Parts: sequence; C-alpha cells; structure tokens
Amino acid sequence: MIEARHLRVLRAVASTGSFSAAGRELGCTQPAVSQQMKALEASVGTPLLVRTGREMRLTQAGEALVRHAAGILAGLTAAEEEVAAIAGLRAGRVRLVSFPSGSSTLVPTALAALRAAHPGTRVFLEEAEPPKSVELLREGDCDVALAFRYQGAAGAEEWDDLVVRPLLTDRLVALVPERHRLAGAGASVAIGELAREPWIAGCPRCRGQLVEVCEGAGFTPRIDFATDDYPAVVGLVGAGLGVAVLPQLAVESVRPRGVRAVALEPEVRREIVALTLPDLAQVPAVTATLDELARAASDQAAVR
Repeated sequence: MIEARHLRVLRAVASTGSFSAAGRELGCTQPAVSQQMKALEASVGTPLLVRTGREMRLTQAGEALVRHAAGILAGLTAAEEEVAAIAGLRAGRVRLVSFPSGSSTLVPTALAALRAAHPGTRVFLEEAEPPKSVELLREGDCDVALAFRYQGAAGAEEWDDLVVRPLLTDRLVALVPERHRLAGAGASVAIGELAREPWIAGCPRCRGQLVEVCEGAGFTPRIDFATDDYPAVVGLVGAGLGVAVLPQLAVESVRPRGVRAVALEPEVRREIVALTLPDLAQVPAVTATLDELARAASDQAAVR
C-alpha cells in the first residue's frame, strides 16, 4: 500500500537529488529518508530511484509516481479537512501563497477577520509571485494562491482547471520625483512622454509588462535599476534617479515619500484573483479564507 508520507519523501528526493538534501528539507535524517524509500519500493514492487554519482535519479516508474503525487496529496488534504469538518472538529489549516503587495494590503485584513470568526483556523503564509504561486497550488504545496494577470497581455495564464475568485482590478500608475516636470500633470500622462527618462523597474513580471507597454508606445525603456522590492523602487524614484510604473496596490503598500503618482495613458490594468483547486474549494477553512479575501478586496476598492 502506498502511503502519503512516502510520496512526500519521494517528491523531496526527486526535487533535491539526494537523500541527505531531502532529509534537510523535510526535517528528518538521511537514514530515515532511505528507509522510507525502501518501504515505498517494496510497496510498489519495483525500483523508483537509481544512484548516478552523488545524485539520485528517478526510474521510469519513479517519474510516473512523482507525476501523480501532487494530485494524490492534494486530494488527501481535501479529504482530511472535509472529514474533520463533518466530524465537527472546530479547526482547520490553510496554506496561503501571496505576492508581496497583496501580502501587505489584502492579506492582513482578511486574516484578521478570519481569526476573529474562526479562531481555531491556522493560516500559513508564504510569498511568491505568479506564475510560481500558481505552480505551488497545482503541485499541492498550498491551498490558496493570491495571483494576478495583466488584462490583454500576450501569453496570459490559463486558469481553466482552477477555481477562480475575482477580487480586484488594479491599474498601473507612473511614479515620478515630486519635482519632476510631470509631477503636476493633469488627469493622466501618456507613457510616451516618459520615453527619454531613466527607468526603475520592479519584479520580473512587472518588468516584462513595462517593456511591452513602452514598446507598444514606440520606445524601449532605458532601465537603469531593477529590484523586486517596492519600497526600494519608490526610494530610487524619490531620490530623482528615474521614473517607474507600479500597480496601484503596490504603491498603497508603501509610504511613497518624495514621489508623485500619475495616471497613465493608455490605461493598463491587472486582474487580482484568489485561486484554489476544485477539491479544496469544498473545504470549509479554504472557503472562509476566499470569502475574507473577497471582503478585504471590496474594502480596498471602496477607499480608493
């Protein structure tokens, strides 16, 4: 019989390449990992791993089992949580993955409300940008992923296999130093007016979107600095080192000192959503988390 704990160990060995590295990731010893792999191979009746030098390589049977492991483990998690709820257990666990500006704006409000309504529910928070956060969800490593995609962007992700809870539409704004010639501009600024400016770019996903929008306006931005840290972007703009384009939610997550936010033309928006797997959508703790994220997003939109 295949046990879930053995599948988790097999996935760790496959991703790290060795028993010792898998043990460090799982918080157990190398002999314990080796023993569990022997037990799993005995259960399936065929070798799953072969040693090549210092690394472990999956056999064809091992590759097949790892391929199915994510769905099996996600299904088991859903089953455990649903059975616990039916049995009247006043507890739950939700593994939430969010991108940074969501973590500092939507997530705190949602989790505070969730704790007040369901104090027995525990939430574990990890940060990751899409598409990595969506990969973690599909691989069974989280229960809810806060993600976004740009409207009309080429190669936008397909989420047809997931449960999608729309939360918020977030527009991009330009950031310029407060003494910049466009700091006192009217309702909006055409992005082409910034063509000759040095640029500070954000996360890789936002950086790609920036280049795409600028090239659509007929120029390629000269990116002098690039950082995943939104406060750093704001600080560099405030110091007069360039201009930037950030999602409004990212600007709201920091204290923008020394900068001015200006609406952009053409308007660019991103869709912020909460994602989960169909099986997990039936779990009460997951449903409650989705509901509170939706309420937090509604509150955020109301104050804009």
